[in-house]
Parts: sequence; C-alpha cells; structure tokens
Amino acid sequence: MADFEKLQKSLEAEGFAVSRFDTAAQAADYLDAALDGKTIGIGGSVTVQEMGLAERLAKHNTVLWHWAGSTVQEAAGAQVYLTSVNGAAETGELINIDGTGNRVASGLFGHEKVYFIVGRNKVAPDYDAALWRARNIAAPKNAQRLNRKTPCAAKGDRCYDCKSPERICRALVVYWEKPTSMDMEVVLVDEDLGY
Repeated sequence: MADFEKLQKSLEAEGFAVSRFDTAAQAADYLDAALDGKTIGIGGSVTVQEMGLAERLAKHNTVLWHWAGSTVQEAAGAQVYLTSVNGAAETGELINIDGTGNRVASGLFGHEKVYFIVGRNKVAPDYDAALWRARNIAAPKNAQRLNRKTPCAAKGDRCYDCKSPERICRALVVYWEKPTSMDMEVVLVDEDLGY
C-alpha cells in the first residue's frame, strides 16, 4: 500500500509541488481546469492515455503528442509537459527510464511547467525499490506493449540488462530534487495507472 502522506512530505521537502486525488477522474478534472490556452506536450505515457487527457485538454489547448500525430520535437517545445514516472520512492526520488530520450529530456528542461502523474502502483518504499520497479515491472511491460524483440518482452518477468538493438532502456533519470529551471508538480492518484 502506497504511503501517499510520506511521499508527499518527501517530495515537498525536495521542492516539488504535490497534489493528491482519490481517483483519476478527479485528477483529470484538476488538470483540465488548471490548463487553458496552453501548448501541452505529452511524453509516451500509458497513464495519460488511460486518463483520456489528450482528448480532453485538446478542447481548449494545443496538444502535441507523438502518439497522436505530432512529433517528439514539437512536444519538446510546448509550454507545459505531461508525463508520468516509472518509479516514485516514498523517500522522495522520482525515476524515469527512456529509450528515445524525449521524456527524460522534457522532464528536465525547457518548459514552463512539468506535471508528473503518478498512480499508486508506481510508488515504492525507497530509492532501491523504485529503481527495481522501473527496471523490472515498467520496462518489460513497455517493451511488450511496443512489441520489442528483447528478453524482457519475451519473458515479461524482469530486466535482463540486454544489449538488444531494440532495447528501450537507454537512459535513466533520477530526480533527487526539483531542477531549478522550471516548475514541477507531482499529481498523485490513489488508483493504478499505467505501468
């Protein structure tokens, strides 16, 4: 069971703004109200897809998402960026693994604000557990979703630290504190979302 109270305190101590919601629908309402007339880039995110955020926000914003016809470069130039994480430690670290680099790059620099939407299934007790989760739960599921020819996709059980040309784990970013370059908010949702 995710300890959202501990996670929120840890993230706030590291400079992140934090909002908490019981449901994905409440979080979507919050983001829909907060974002108006903006250009919004979206990283490859099953969480955002499951919440229907792209379609909803496109009614009164310009949404740039490579899953919906834009390019990763266009999304990188947006005012606001929406993404998730592969692991969130109750001790305050956020972890993302990326193959192309667009999510980790946009999560670090270049936007007015970044929102990390985090379902309870992404939360782990500490850094080591969050890193383990990112490598051994999120990465194999994403490799399977992308139909990659990797050991983790074939077996679906763990990371093999493979050297496959189709490997999706090529960059790892750990947010120990909020970078100074832009505003960041972690949106915690007490439902399972994404991988």
